[in-house]
Amino acid sequence: MSDKTIYENPLGTRYASREMQENFGDQKRIGLWRKLWIALAESEMELGLPVTRAQVDDMKAHAADIDFDLADRYEKEVRHDVMAHVKTFGEAAKSAEPIIHLGATSCFVDCNSELIVMKDGLDIIVRKLVNVMEKLKNFALKYKDLPVLGFTHLQPAQLTTLGKRAALWLQDLLLDYENVTALYGHFRLRGVKGTTGTQASFLELFDGDEEKVKELERRVVKKLGYDRVYGVTGQTYPRKFDYNVLCVLSQIAQSAYKFSNDIRLLQNMKEVEEPFEKSQIGSSAMAYKRNPMRCERMGSLCRYMISLPVNAAVTASTQWFERTLDDSANRRIILAQSFLTVDAILNIYMNVADNLVVYEKVIAKHIAAELPFMATENILMECVKAGGSRQELHERIRVLSMEAGKNVKQEGGQNDLIDRIKKDKSFAAVQDKLDEILDARKFVGRAPRQTVEFIETEIQPVLDKYKSVLGESGEVRV
Repeated sequence: MSDKTIYENPLGTRYASREMQENFGDQKRIGLWRKLWIALAESEMELGLPVTRAQVDDMKAHAADIDFDLADRYEKEVRHDVMAHVKTFGEAAKSAEPIIHLGATSCFVDCNSELIVMKDGLDIIVRKLVNVMEKLKNFALKYKDLPVLGFTHLQPAQLTTLGKRAALWLQDLLLDYENVTALYGHFRLRGVKGTTGTQASFLELFDGDEEKVKELERRVVKKLGYDRVYGVTGQTYPRKFDYNVLCVLSQIAQSAYKFSNDIRLLQNMKEVEEPFEKSQIGSSAMAYKRNPMRCERMGSLCRYMISLPVNAAVTASTQWFERTLDDSANRRIILAQSFLTVDAILNIYMNVADNLVVYEKVIAKHIAAELPFMATENILMECVKAGGSRQELHERIRVLSMEAGKNVKQEGGQNDLIDRIKKDKSFAAVQDKLDEILDARKFVGRAPRQTVEFIETEIQPVLDKYKSVLGESGEVRV
């Protein structure tokens, strides 16, 4: 049971998944420290240092036996979290106590484990990202032919289709996917570098044998499942990499923010709504309201995430020489919270995209109110083809459009432009063609085909690559 007398981070209590919380939890973090210490000790043993198989086996036997209470007591005493856990591990694997952390600095476990945790976090993010993409793909294909008002400057412009609009949301996510996977190509561990990155302590341990020092690093990272390290470091891996990671996460938040705002606008127009549960309350005061709670929450979290890369940029730019410790407390907060935030965003995005409600009759009503204005050029062209004067007809349409606009804006009436055209003898040539001319499907251009082609050529290949993880649902916890 949580302690309600103290502050608890809402990312943990309300928004992010347990999976992502466990990825950044102490059990995993300290567990990775122990894996690193075991990999180091075992590699040192293999290369001839005075580390025994019995000591390595003792460490392995107690790898998961983490006494966090004892570590907390040690840290209060020594004011050093890594040394507190060295001592705690030594208490559990007593025979190995003299050789744990041999030649290493704190950043051997800190930096390497942080990089692994971030890589694992991105794996979770990518899985959820492609699941959102699949749900939007299904929505886009379902509504690829449904005409809707397209907007520029938030003013009705030409028609598009609802599926094409969803393809725009998909396009943003595809760019995000490409950025995440490009980032994978830059992932590497800090490796085994020593206090200031010179590997001096390990060179001393191996009596000046540089090849053994290099081989030690290769073996350690291989045991952790990696094959690449930074060629040079100070005490830490380059903090610019944190900035790169947060920029990618920020871009996912930007895409989600755009989607959430679009749905909120559409919900105001009563064209498309986010899911609303049977017992859900939209407002404490106004019982009739159906507030877009999910999309508002998504936007709120996105705004927070978008603000975070600048923090990482400041950290990267203020590292003094080989390293300074003023990044530590900051990064404990910002790295985990960035991933937890995007995890929460994608959970909501999945939930909304999978359960959108479309009101086709309202959409048709809105189109009917604007399409007569949009169709005037088509009407004019048909009349000219029948022998009319383009200039005279243009003037008549202008006059009738102004009258219809006045009826809408000043009188609060319906758009009756078509009725006015039907009564005007200048347009007798198109009287029997008006219904055909006003077919909304004739005004969407290539939107349906664009949607299908985009999905077939760019989206489906990504989804095929991840077909084994598709089908996930997003949970909105509260």
